[in-house]
Amino acid sequence: MTSADFDGSENGSCGGGPFGRLLRWLKAVQVMWWGKVVEAAREAKKLGEDDPRRIVHSFKVGLALTLVSLFYYYRPLYDGFGVNAMWAVLTVVVVFEFSVGATLGKGINRMLATLLAGALAVGVHHISTLWGGEVGEPILIAFFVFVVAASVTFMRFFPALKARYDYGLIIFILTFCLVSVSGYRGTEVLDMAHKRLSTIAIGSCTPIMVCLCICPVWIGVDLQNLVAGNMEKLGDFMEGFGFEYFDIKEDGLSLSDGKSFLQRYKSVLSSKTLEETMANLARWEPGHGGFKFFHPWEMYLNVGTQTRQCAYKIEALNTYLNTEIQAPAEIRIKIQDPCIHICTETGKALKELAAALKKMTLSSSADHDHIAHSKAAAESLKSLLKRGIWEDANLLETIPSVAVASLLIEVVACVEKIAEAVHELASVAHFKTTEQPQLLQQQPVLSEESHVAITIDHNSTEGMPENRSSDGNIY
Repeated sequence: MTSADFDGSENGSCGGGPFGRLLRWLKAVQVMWWGKVVEAAREAKKLGEDDPRRIVHSFKVGLALTLVSLFYYYRPLYDGFGVNAMWAVLTVVVVFEFSVGATLGKGINRMLATLLAGALAVGVHHISTLWGGEVGEPILIAFFVFVVAASVTFMRFFPALKARYDYGLIIFILTFCLVSVSGYRGTEVLDMAHKRLSTIAIGSCTPIMVCLCICPVWIGVDLQNLVAGNMEKLGDFMEGFGFEYFDIKEDGLSLSDGKSFLQRYKSVLSSKTLEETMANLARWEPGHGGFKFFHPWEMYLNVGTQTRQCAYKIEALNTYLNTEIQAPAEIRIKIQDPCIHICTETGKALKELAAALKKMTLSSSADHDHIAHSKAAAESLKSLLKRGIWEDANLLETIPSVAVASLLIEVVACVEKIAEAVHELASVAHFKTTEQPQLLQQQPVLSEESHVAITIDHNSTEGMPENRSSDGNIY
């Protein structure tokens, strides 16, 4: 009997009745669920490989919950707090966040809000008991609840308060209502407020200590890497755009490294909200590494704003790579050299600034040189446009090339503003300047009779060459 006959007989025996259909359905469900399990396992592996800190964070949350649960399991501790010990467990779940700044922000907000709201609720209960009597006490409590809840809720609309204390304001309303309203039926209001404050303080301090002591994740470092990474993405685009737009190839291959740089910059356009959130959380963090107390986190937002302004120009440049109306090669060749020079030098300047920001060390000459070269190329490009080099060409065909040239000139101005913002940040944050002492030692001493002549080669795509004679003169 062949395998085909065997399969046919098996299908015939299983598929004829309801039992066969049920068996096939169960097999299909098993295959489907197994596929989902495998897919979930692959996704979990990818998440762990992308950022191993996520795995460590999961273990830290488990450790913090285990430590706080001892207040519920250990009899002497449970006798001191009773069922209120469960508030410590709930606080750990709510407060523990991925970064130190977020955990500190939530923990401090929760403790301060609980302390202030509990004290106010005890005072309201005392006033209502003394002045209201048996009839007026619930009326006074309801009046105070209305006034406090309405006032604090309106305070949440203030941008400065919402950015840093929104969670604390919510906890303030919650704690005040719980203590004041529940105190109407209970007599030990002060004892209840004390236990509530103690358990929440324990539940807030535990995740803070675990988050600080075990593999801390500093949101300030992530903010710095994000801003520097955005500049690197723009630098990659600028270095590849010139070769891609003018279709420059070597040995039949494009000089731009693939096409991925055409899409990486797009994430910069939508990074404002993330940067603002990270800057607000970073303000809660204590001094660590090169970040001191009162580090100027708001100045990172200025650098990010200037970077996004440059990204908008780059977004406009990207549209001219695949536009339907393309200028002929003989038209684009006339502006090729200064445009490529601008792209190369601005890309290098952005990468120099990004590397300096990551290392918190600012070069005193590298980014200045690249920006100076790009400005010289921009002036050369302006002079070409003013001379009217396309007088005999079709106007419709020249528009894309003129637009690209004008956008590149604007990009040079944007990069200069980014450099100014980074230098301002470095000055306030006291970044290390590594090259300045060395440059002072190597700077040649020119006599009064020495003469300096600098020649700019507009056809060069590299930096301006210089020839130095033995007596220190530059020709």
